[in-house]
Amino acid sequence: MVGLKEELLKSIWHAFTALDLDRSGKVSNGVNWSLSCPQVLSHNLCTVLNVPHDPVALEEHFRDDDEGPVSNQGYMPYLNKFILEKVQGNFDKVEFNRMCWTLCAKKNLSKSPLLISDEDAFKVWVIFNFLSEDKYPLIIVPEEIEYLLKKLTEAMGAGWQQEQFDHYKIALNTSREGLSAWELIDLIGSGQFSKGMDRQTVSMAINEVFNELILDVLKQGYMLKKGHKRKNWTERWFVLKPNIISYYVSEDLKDKKGDIILDGNCCVEALPDKDGKKCLFLIKCLDKSFEISASDKKKKQEWIQAIQTTVNLLRAGSPPPHKEARQKRKELRQKLLAEQEELERQMKELQTANENKQKELETVRKQLEAAAARAAEEEKKRLQTQVELQDRFSLELEREKLVRQKMEEQVAQKSSELEQYLQRVRELEEMYKQLQEALEDEKQARQDEETVRKLQARLLEEESAKRAELEKWHLQQQQTIQMTEAEKQELENQRLIKEQALQVAMQQLEQLELERKEALEQYEEVKKKLETAANNTKSWKDKVAHHEGLIRLIEPGSKNPHLITNWGPAAFTEAELEQRQKSWKGKKATSE
Repeated sequence: MVGLKEELLKSIWHAFTALDLDRSGKVSNGVNWSLSCPQVLSHNLCTVLNVPHDPVALEEHFRDDDEGPVSNQGYMPYLNKFILEKVQGNFDKVEFNRMCWTLCAKKNLSKSPLLISDEDAFKVWVIFNFLSEDKYPLIIVPEEIEYLLKKLTEAMGAGWQQEQFDHYKIALNTSREGLSAWELIDLIGSGQFSKGMDRQTVSMAINEVFNELILDVLKQGYMLKKGHKRKNWTERWFVLKPNIISYYVSEDLKDKKGDIILDGNCCVEALPDKDGKKCLFLIKCLDKSFEISASDKKKKQEWIQAIQTTVNLLRAGSPPPHKEARQKRKELRQKLLAEQEELERQMKELQTANENKQKELETVRKQLEAAAARAAEEEKKRLQTQVELQDRFSLELEREKLVRQKMEEQVAQKSSELEQYLQRVRELEEMYKQLQEALEDEKQARQDEETVRKLQARLLEEESAKRAELEKWHLQQQQTIQMTEAEKQELENQRLIKEQALQVAMQQLEQLELERKEALEQYEEVKKKLETAANNTKSWKDKVAHHEGLIRLIEPGSKNPHLITNWGPAAFTEAELEQRQKSWKGKKATSE
């Protein structure tokens, strides 16, 4: 009953919105219709739906307030409670739809001339309500438009122009999600996809699709039926529906002669030719059996297969094929949409993470450049200090006390500088560890990319499984209903769309891979600069150790006599002092 209620609401929605009610319950001419319009609509609905009308409940529901009939406390709660919940299904769907069509067609139907009649426009409107999405305002998506146009083209016996529809679909997708009922009527009535066909052919095609999708007519045609009493053969027009076969005097369906009620216990079997009748088959039910003669062997086989398929669906409790196919198309669209949204979300997260890593690497690079600049400045200062020390030592050779004092001060100063430089080296090592952590984060990003690739592979496997399942179903149904070919083509087109979406995702992943390689190259450059700074540090240490008098190891004193100063024994002997004086003089002469 939930599906029936949704179908009824779509037609009622068209009729209700055509009343032009605003939230105060007034129409455009200013007259208060808050009760009269819903009363008229409710009375008509109760009449066509065979539901007892309760005008007192309607007036009680719409007591004087400021909200009006289109509020949350307005007409829709009344409609659900007092009308739709009482619907039993014993009503004429065509008459119900025609009543709703009468209320809304005059206002919304295009005034421009169409290639279809008003009756055909009504049938297209009913088909729209069947194929439209279950959300308001009602629209029909491009996939369902393609399905409908293909069935109309097939019914007209023409070839489907896929390229023409693709151009139309591209133009449609750039502006909106789908078409309204009136836009669909204009599209079919304009003859854009039925060029070369006369009005009668288009009308017959619309009627055939209407019978299949709305009236659940699975098959129809003339055949001979053997009477139960007189045993004579009479030509009848047979109409096969999901649970019944009705037969009429002619195809205008005015004079109905009887029904064959189908259930899971029925069966159909071919009979040999007899009594001058050919192409015979028998329909067995619990209470009766019916002998029927088709016009040829092909028609006989088609009817046997169609009836047997209907019985199988009744046994399985499955809906008619076109309703089941519509539900599968909706579920597939919802699943593809959910997968696409999930993929976009993951791609956005990966892109954000990659951008954050790039920013972190850029910050580390700038820090390393600043550290290298500071190291170069310190090296320059150190060299300048060393030159100054050499000049100072040359001038203070005459005074041993000042020399010793100066040397001790310089040693302390150099020790402090060495400690500071070692501190800077430790800072550089810490930065190197941070670079390693950044590299680990980059590896994690690559693992995330691999996860996305595996997800894409899984999606492709699922798509392959879906395609295999659809092909299997197609082979099973190919001999029974030709319309399944169109559904298979539609599913194939949807698979191609999904593959295109996956290709776009793969291109984005390749772009991320290129960006990761660029970040790795930048990391290698930073690493080389760090190694260069480390080599410069080692070279500086060697130079400091090489120069005499800057750092001196503490060793056991010599047994030779030492010089005595005002502060005690000197740090070197007289011979050592003479040797050092000669060395300093030689260096000074070389520098001059």
